[in-house]
Amino acid sequence: MTSSSVDKSEVRQQCCPTEFVFPDEAPLSDRDASELEDLFKILANDTRLKLLHTLALAKEMCVCDLAVSLGMKPQAVSNQLQRLSDRGIVSTRRVGTNVYYRVIDTCIIDLLHKAVCLLRDSEGSRDGIVSMVSPGE
Repeated sequence: MTSSSVDKSEVRQQCCPTEFVFPDEAPLSDRDASELEDLFKILANDTRLKLLHTLALAKEMCVCDLAVSLGMKPQAVSNQLQRLSDRGIVSTRRVGTNVYYRVIDTCIIDLLHKAVCLLRDSEGSRDGIVSMVSPGE
């Protein structure tokens, strides 16, 4: 095993543990499962994911700067941000004519980080990186 693959496997172990147990939680109710489905539908949009990632990195940005960073029109960015705001994921503040957005739900940032980690893990698997855990363990 090369040092490169060991390093990536170690990152995988830190980012995505091989075992996880929910701490004393009851199974999801139908209502909770439906709410999660709605949340994932909102997150299942490449533009909104890019906006969230950009905001997570920058901490706060105005719509005009977000539009430039994503190569979009400000109105299109505002429409996507409104969906995130309606869900309570982002918040706004107005300074003159500019509206600034920031992520207020830190769980979303954690979820986004885990999702990026999973993406990189799966890319590593496709590139021939072998996990330290054998199948069936």
